[in-house]
Amino acid sequence: MKNTALNETHIALGAKMVPFAGYNMPVQYEGVNIEHQTVREAVGVFDVSHMGEFLIEGEYALDLIQKVSSNDASKLAIGKAQYSCLPNDDGGIVDDLIIYKIKEDTYLLVVNASNIEKDWNWIQSKNDVEATMRNLSEDYSLLAIQGPKAVEAMQSLSSHDLSAIKFYNFVVGDFAGIDHVIISATGYTGSGGFEIYCKNSEVKQIWDKILEAGTDFGIKPIGLAARDTLRLEMGYCLYGNDIDDTTSPIEAGLSWITKFTKNFTNSEALKAEKEHGAERKLVAFELDDRGIPRHGYDIVDGNGNKIGNVTSGTMSPSLGKGIGLGYVPTIFSQVGSKINIQVRKKAIPATVVKLPFYKV
Repeated sequence: MKNTALNETHIALGAKMVPFAGYNMPVQYEGVNIEHQTVREAVGVFDVSHMGEFLIEGEYALDLIQKVSSNDASKLAIGKAQYSCLPNDDGGIVDDLIIYKIKEDTYLLVVNASNIEKDWNWIQSKNDVEATMRNLSEDYSLLAIQGPKAVEAMQSLSSHDLSAIKFYNFVVGDFAGIDHVIISATGYTGSGGFEIYCKNSEVKQIWDKILEAGTDFGIKPIGLAARDTLRLEMGYCLYGNDIDDTTSPIEAGLSWITKFTKNFTNSEALKAEKEHGAERKLVAFELDDRGIPRHGYDIVDGNGNKIGNVTSGTMSPSLGKGIGLGYVPTIFSQVGSKINIQVRKKAIPATVVKLPFYKV
């Protein structure tokens, strides 16, 4: 089991540590609901240093990225980031990721922790253009400062105007006394804020200064459990739950990051699927009665016939009701459609809704 550079810091803060994607990670500090509301109403900081970072460089870097990713990375300018996915050869998804254009012919790919080795091998297997690839995952840390007060709370730590960094844009500059860190206006919570990429040797200083600067703004350290409830309220997909090697980006509602302006892995089949319509779709639902949907629960029709399964589910801390995502036949996917979630021996009625669940 690996540790992030902040492992001892989390233990000292009283975090409950759990194994996650091969790392010891803080799942919670004070409690999921408290941490969740801190991010929705103020500002919180997450250690997500388990995520993977690949640097792809050279004259043919963009050619490789275009081949393996579904979105059109040629649209990226320096200082911009893009959400994308890595399609496999069979209609599914190897992983979802964020692509950063650092400078001309230099890109940073940020991938899910559980897929680092898998993604690296996959991209390398497609690298017939001999782009230079470097796996930086072991050397870099990632902190997410999230919440509506993030800009105000963190401005004292940088000479850059943080309010001027637009969503899915970034700067490379000074932060918390460290030069050359990536300050990215991205995140997985829907409440705004930043993600900070730095070297492992720098992260403790940055973490301490973040907590110090955020004191007057109610900052708290936040664990992975609240990260999951926050992302689910926004309807953001979690790899391994809502998307995986068997789910296509079309049926997962990711057509918006699947651009057929270029050829990429399995693009012809995905284009045909989009044109003809997917047989099933990932839908968002809210329970009409009390109950908590969980990953793996059956979705059934009015006659009790299984039509799908819940991929992600929870009791929404912001809404006070059971919410979830799951795949159902397309006929059940329209907003307002009625489905049922099998919670133990009871089929609880639910309604298909439009995302996000939580609206600012």
